[in-house]
Formats: sequence, C-alpha cells, structure tokens
Amino acid sequence: MAVKIRLRRMGAKKAPFYRVVVADSRYPRDGRFIEEIGTYNPMVEPAEVKIDAEKAKTWLKNGAQPTDTVKSLLKKTGITD
Repeated sequence: MAVKIRLRRMGAKKAPFYRVVVADSRYPRDGRFIEEIGTYNPMVEPAEVKIDAEKAKTWLKNGAQPTDTVKSLLKKTGITD
C-alpha cells in the first residue's frame, strides 16, 4: 500500500480550501483517506497553513510520501528541512 500525504479539496467553486490528509495513493483526490493531519487555506493573505507536526513526522517516518505541494507546505511550517 503506497501511502501519500496530499491535499483534499474542499470549499465552494472559486473558493478552495484544502485539508492535508494521509491517503492510499490508489484512491481519488477527494475520496477515502486514512487520517486528516491539517488544513491549508490559500484564499487569505498570507496563506494559512495548520499542520499537526507530530502526526506529520510520524507518517513521514513510517514511509508516507508527500506530494510536491505538501512538501513545500511542510518546509514552510518548519516540519521538514
């Protein structure tokens, strides 16, 4: 089972809001997920990022692969180098 840390799109049309989730890579973007570890709101200035650092580090240590966008969000919040 390939586990990914990725964004799940929420919110209305033209007003996206994302949840950072851990999901099996075979499931669709907004489909089933294992655990929610944070949120990302790009619509406010500056963009609001809230990620549970302990959960994220645990999943990364267990082999979950972050997508490119989530990787940059993790760097921005200081969870990874």
